[in-house]
Amino acid sequence: MSEPSGVEFVGCDLHYHADKPAFEKNPSTIECQTPRPVTVNGKRMLTIDVHAHCQIADAWPLFKDRPEFKGKKNPFEHKTRSRVADIPTRLAEIDAMGIDMQALSVGTGHHFYWADYDLAVAHVKLQNEKVAEICENYPDRFVGFAIAALQHPDLAAEQLEYAVKKLNLRGAIVNTNINGDELSDPKFAPFWAKAEELDAVIFLHPSHFPEAGERLEGRGHLQNIIGNPLDTSIALAHMIYDGTLDAYSGLKIVAAHGGGLLPSYIGRYDHGHNSNDRGGRGEEKKKPSDYLKQLYFDTLVFGTENLRHLINECGVSQMVMGTDHPAGMANINPIAHILSTPGLSDDDLEAILGGTLQKILKIER
Repeated sequence: MSEPSGVEFVGCDLHYHADKPAFEKNPSTIECQTPRPVTVNGKRMLTIDVHAHCQIADAWPLFKDRPEFKGKKNPFEHKTRSRVADIPTRLAEIDAMGIDMQALSVGTGHHFYWADYDLAVAHVKLQNEKVAEICENYPDRFVGFAIAALQHPDLAAEQLEYAVKKLNLRGAIVNTNINGDELSDPKFAPFWAKAEELDAVIFLHPSHFPEAGERLEGRGHLQNIIGNPLDTSIALAHMIYDGTLDAYSGLKIVAAHGGGLLPSYIGRYDHGHNSNDRGGRGEEKKKPSDYLKQLYFDTLVFGTENLRHLINECGVSQMVMGTDHPAGMANINPIAHILSTPGLSDDDLEAILGGTLQKILKIER
């Protein structure tokens, strides 16, 4: 049978009210239920995913002869990221998810913070320019985050400036620590100062918290389930207590996986600050909970009540949609997840689904 011509498959109008969400509690996270375009209560919504990974396989020739990779597998042969390396496949997948645009970011495993200066210059330039090329070719579907060689902080600041000013990338994805050094370390001041100056968005992403060692081995993929949110929590806590968020109060940081444990346990942070129990107060100028309004958090917390709690603690204004596509831990039904959460207005939904990201990523549509 020949394929029919002139037929377009589209989403339907979703009906949401604060006391009657469009989806039941805890919708599937592994089955798409809201194909593009997404319309809520009669209004077409712009949907933007801040947490969307890619890989730049063209970088492999820069690394394949390095002693660090002798006898090791090509790290660019990642089965899930390779699956959507071709743009038509990726677009088909995000269309099914109801996603209009993705902010592409190279996964932290390909940042190579161990690289010497010359290699860091070469691979960052190549990867950032490839991401920028994709975004330039598909401007209605993708914007991009740069990577930066933070093991060389002055270079990282230069790379960020080039990426934003010359490549039209919207900021950078940064790991939660750099070779074991906390992001609050004064050595990274040039990078944070440049990010604030450029009004660039920094996407903070963890790397499984390997410091836990054997404790996270075994069943359950605990390096991801526990390690990732823990990694983010520790990074943000240091940035609060070491005064980084005071020194660079204009930073726009998006924390992956709902900010880890920070929002859920923020009362404990505040108690330590207020009572200074066992040295619970650091260099912070405000209560730790006050810094939640300086941070943005993606919605990738999977459960309806988890998201409702995150919104209650941090506010609608700090929520942005994230999926982790195309990783195995991706929530490929992110819009239903948001629309299963009670208590939101039409304006709230518009902001969370894409309005806030459109603003901070400077997306013109």
